[in-house]
Amino acid sequence: MSKLLPVPLFIGGEWSNVSGVATTPVHNPSIGEVIAETPLCGADTIDQAVRAAAEAFPKWMETPPVERARILMKLKVMLEDHFEELAQSVTREHGKTLAEARGDVRRGLENIEFACGAPSLLMGESLENVARGIDCDTIRQPLGVVAGITPFNFPAMVPLWMWPMAIACGNTFILKPSEKVPLTSIRIAQIAEKAGLPPGVLNLVHGGREAVDAILTHPTIKAVSFVGSTPIAKYIYETGTAHGKRVQAAGGAKNFVLIMPDADVTNSATGLVESAFGCAGERCMASSTAVAIGDAAHTVLPALVDVVSKIRVGPTDRDPQAQMGAVITRKHADRVCNLITQAADQGAKPLTDGRHTKVESAPKGFYVGPTVLDHVLPDMITMKEEVFGPVLNVVRMEDLDSAIELANRSIYGNGAAIFTRSGKAAREFRHRIQAGMVGVNIGVPAPMAFFPFSGWHQSFFGDLHIQGRESVAFYTQQKVTTTRWFSYGEGSIWSDK
Repeated sequence: MSKLLPVPLFIGGEWSNVSGVATTPVHNPSIGEVIAETPLCGADTIDQAVRAAAEAFPKWMETPPVERARILMKLKVMLEDHFEELAQSVTREHGKTLAEARGDVRRGLENIEFACGAPSLLMGESLENVARGIDCDTIRQPLGVVAGITPFNFPAMVPLWMWPMAIACGNTFILKPSEKVPLTSIRIAQIAEKAGLPPGVLNLVHGGREAVDAILTHPTIKAVSFVGSTPIAKYIYETGTAHGKRVQAAGGAKNFVLIMPDADVTNSATGLVESAFGCAGERCMASSTAVAIGDAAHTVLPALVDVVSKIRVGPTDRDPQAQMGAVITRKHADRVCNLITQAADQGAKPLTDGRHTKVESAPKGFYVGPTVLDHVLPDMITMKEEVFGPVLNVVRMEDLDSAIELANRSIYGNGAAIFTRSGKAAREFRHRIQAGMVGVNIGVPAPMAFFPFSGWHQSFFGDLHIQGRESVAFYTQQKVTTTRWFSYGEGSIWSDK
């Protein structure tokens, strides 16, 4: 095994290594080797980061928005210069393909681009003469110290959903990346430091449950952003709000894709494959359930199985032809395979089966092959649980109404899509489906940076979503000023007039 990579803290503009605490391994999932050890820091480390962020806040708040934006513009250019390095970092610690990793980095950079618009995004509103001689206006001011807790599946994009906009709004930030994938965030923070970000504006900490609880309960932290599973998102929201914090917590999903009988066969099959098996299914926008309506099963399924059976699974850090990589850990691979087995035992029919996928060039990698389960019923295990792996349920329904009703019974509401040539069917679906992000002939309806990532139901806890103008509202508070200027003597009780 090669020398382990360092996993330092970044607090108050200083990098430091941690010793004397428990650690958890960071793997290269493609080969199953440990490449780093993440320190599981406790409340003392979080408090140190909070104090550094609080000390930096007054000066950063008074920094004009245009100057904050200029630093972010420089950061964006510098990250572009390191684009391939960052993509390779994502591939190494996560296991997704290099093309997927490039997408991860690119979508993160788009959020920095959006945050560079802070001088316009932070503008308030005004109205003259709300009453005679009285004017009213609003301004947006930062909250103070805010924090982000991010998942393993998008090491670049999800942290960049959060802290660029937060600091563009004048806040100082504490980032706790997933302990499974800390390396890309470390590299981006190093580049941010070189871009001229002042000490304490961005702080990077590591840890598990103890660090999370310290963030949620620290009285100086004003807001928390989170992305992860639904049970943890609910815990984050309930605990954070109970301690007086503003919280946005994005959770899990069971995303439905409806295939109408008139759908284009090739494009539908391709869209399903990309949605269900991209990033090895480890994303909250993955299509985990395809609903074949009417004769669609007879036309689309054969094409789907043909494409899936040709997917090349392999070590993404060394095989440029690999179309799908490993999942994040051996434990997770075992869980996904166990769920496939339970569904098969309940009567689901595997059209492709990834449980015994072997990669000769990487025998220790954490691989699960792309799996299509046909004749899945609503009470089966893979319909109830978020598998978060390369597994696609296929449910057969007779009509659009019953398919929409099935999808709307889900406790989640992240994304949903329909493949059809019918404008009537597409409009009906868009109007009635209970999900925050909807695709028409698009398998992954994830929005661009200037729109909100708009999950519903138990896919999101909070009021203001990540991304877009809602993120500006989340990281600021409005102040309303009503103004009246008197002429000499006007309004005085001693005036003769």
